[in-house]
Amino acid sequence: MALLGAELLQHNAERVNALNVFPVPDGDTGTNMNLTMSSGIRELRSKPSEHVGKAAEALSKGLLMGARGNSGVILSQLFRGFSKSLSTLGEASAVEVAAAFQHGVDMAYKAVVKPVEGTILTVAREAAKHAVQYARRATDVTDLMVEVHRKAHEALQRTPDQLPVLKQVGVVDSGGQGLVYIYEGFVRSLTESESGGYQELFQLPSEAALPEEVAVPSAAKAERRGEPSSAQALLSTEDIEFLYDMEFFINRTRSGSTAMFFDESAYKKILERDGDSILVITDDDIIKVHVHSRKPGDVLNASLPYGELTDIHILNMREQHRDIVEHDTGASVADLSSAELLAGQALTGVSPGQVFEQAPYGIIAVAMGDGIADLFLGSDVDTVLSGGQTMNPSTEDFLMAIDALSAEHIFLLPNNGNIILAAEQAAELSDRNITVIPTRTIPQGLAAVLAFKEDETPERNGAWMKSAAEGVISGQVTKAVRDTSIDGVTIREGDYIGIKEKAIVVSHADLLASCQGLLGSMLADGGDLLTVLTGDESTDELTSAICEWAEEQYPDLEIEVQHGGQPLYPYLFAVE
Repeated sequence: MALLGAELLQHNAERVNALNVFPVPDGDTGTNMNLTMSSGIRELRSKPSEHVGKAAEALSKGLLMGARGNSGVILSQLFRGFSKSLSTLGEASAVEVAAAFQHGVDMAYKAVVKPVEGTILTVAREAAKHAVQYARRATDVTDLMVEVHRKAHEALQRTPDQLPVLKQVGVVDSGGQGLVYIYEGFVRSLTESESGGYQELFQLPSEAALPEEVAVPSAAKAERRGEPSSAQALLSTEDIEFLYDMEFFINRTRSGSTAMFFDESAYKKILERDGDSILVITDDDIIKVHVHSRKPGDVLNASLPYGELTDIHILNMREQHRDIVEHDTGASVADLSSAELLAGQALTGVSPGQVFEQAPYGIIAVAMGDGIADLFLGSDVDTVLSGGQTMNPSTEDFLMAIDALSAEHIFLLPNNGNIILAAEQAAELSDRNITVIPTRTIPQGLAAVLAFKEDETPERNGAWMKSAAEGVISGQVTKAVRDTSIDGVTIREGDYIGIKEKAIVVSHADLLASCQGLLGSMLADGGDLLTVLTGDESTDELTSAICEWAEEQYPDLEIEVQHGGQPLYPYLFAVE
């Protein structure tokens, strides 16, 4: 079911992209759902099982880590709940599958702060509700899945009546359509001949293979933060204080009624007495534990009352480091790949959290364009994830960047409305202290960074950064990818459209005219500072013309021009 559902989604990803309401070149709902589903399939293939619960768990884990964009995160939550509902079942009846769909919907709604009807959530909810009712009088899973798909399709057709912008443009919800394709694949896998070999049918898209490039701080900034420039200079062997790297599972089902009640908070406090790098993941009756400890015996003794210990791995990290020193490659941090840096492995096998003295704060931002990345790195940002309108970082990308950052408290700046959920999901999955500042644009992100103060508390910094972001009026100019009409603005394919916050306010065949119309709307209520971020398609002549026009129209306006280098958007504007 999963393989054929993923294949059908992949084949129709561009159709799903085409349903995005706004005629801007970031119609990536289909792409994000496809990359998310592809990550789930990779995990499923790596852990094949005919046990329904285990297969669903593998799919869910892959979806969770590969989730991109709002649609991908919601999809991952739908199947996370689905998986938890089926986790203990080797086989599943129609009633149990229907309950799993409903559990998935419940989890997805909890993940979204302000659920909007007429979206993928509505399609999933209506289909699950019908499934639960239908399963009361039918026992065949195939029949149930046919009904789930039929009801999802009906709900999809009603989305324009629930979301006015869909009706205005004359399309159904793109995320809902993606889910319908997945459900259609489920149905086909149950009703068509199995002789085709579904595993061979599904091919992973090449662009899903690797995370996007990650920009890391300059050598000057690394020196300012007190970080060494050579991997071999990171630490001496004796500096590894918590030398035993421990990893094991606590299986609570194998202790019967003798297992103690598991208080996760109290258990972590016990591990903290002589350890760090503590990770405790509780999944029903299985507890995954990772800790670096001085006293491995104490850790195991403290864990035994909760269940039977399995898959125990204990490594001496001092011994590992001695071996590495003996075979010194002489490589520097600058020579390492971004993947090695992100994974926190460097050449020592030790995460940065154990190597460096932790800084009070760390900031991770998402940016598109080398110029914008440099602007962030030149401020207080430590790591810039490459991403934006056409390629959203996944949950796993955020988690890898978090793990590689040596800081007590980390702020995440998604800088795009479609990336906020992935950032929040990463914050939830990480055991670090993380605050997500819900920045929706690059100008908002830059304003948030400027409001950050190293000597203030996380709470105050979070409040100031959020307030600063909300005080910026953001604008962007890009080319329309199709004809349409939105909010009284007639748009033709190839026109330059000006977007103020979320609203399209102008469309014109001439780029300068579109910029002037957008700025006129942004400055209608005044403003002291205009920041212009130039993109790939900008020119010096056009930039000068924009600035001269703004100076003539608004004599008291201060204007700053910065190289952004962003693709697809010739100009980004910020008014403060």
